[in-house]
Amino acid sequence: MRYSSFVISSSSVFDRFNFDFYLNELSLSSVIDILLVALIIWSILMLVRGTRAVQVLRGLIVFALVLLFVDTFVDLTAFRWVVAKILPALLVAIPVIFQPEIRRALARLGQTGYYIQFWRRAPEHPAIDTLAEACRRLSKRRHGALLVIERDTGLQEYIDTGVKIDAELSVPLLLNIFYKDADLHDGGVIIRDGRLTAASCIMPLSNSQMSDRQMGLRHRAALGTSEVSDAIVLVVSEETGQIAIAHNGRVLPKQPQQQLERILHAFLQDTEA
Repeated sequence: MRYSSFVISSSSVFDRFNFDFYLNELSLSSVIDILLVALIIWSILMLVRGTRAVQVLRGLIVFALVLLFVDTFVDLTAFRWVVAKILPALLVAIPVIFQPEIRRALARLGQTGYYIQFWRRAPEHPAIDTLAEACRRLSKRRHGALLVIERDTGLQEYIDTGVKIDAELSVPLLLNIFYKDADLHDGGVIIRDGRLTAASCIMPLSNSQMSDRQMGLRHRAALGTSEVSDAIVLVVSEETGQIAIAHNGRVLPKQPQQQLERILHAFLQDTEA
């Protein structure tokens, strides 16, 4: 008796979804509507890919699916009232939760190169070889360093916090700047168009939780810089000598020293091409 009543109730639920009706009513405008929604969802997924927001988004999707499942298959008046009150609150909370990603997306939309990035190949960056060799030597000497490669997002406000240099980038220059007793050792250097624009710059610190306990203040500054701009940031740990790369709101630790040129080329081409 229970089984038969369950089958009847289940079939009545599925009767709500008249697929033949929807297929017959499908028009060109409906197809365009579906494609636009799919494009928005795809853009959101690309926006948060590789960041901590993926876990939050995944949790929100699971939570919403559970609510919809219970609301559809179980007739609970009080629960339905709670769901009706929670969903509007989630719509308000989403912009707050994904504030860094939304800010980064709007910044990218304002970049001239964003609209043509699929139609051109990124030029070779003139500073890659110099940066890679400097990082290897700094790592060997256990001299901490923070090197920021400026791209489309301007970093002038951070350049103004440091010491203007505007010199041709070279390995000896970077080694002298990040020597432990040097006056410009603290802070980061900013590279613009292959030239060392400024040193001892105060970079923004991230409020995100660092997964690796060996990551210190420089890593937090690298992550913070990558959260507010499209810069590529190199970090050399003073404690371990390990080299990390920060970009797009994430830090990739323990980069192999002998492959730094290839990794930097890949980063610059993937993000500029």
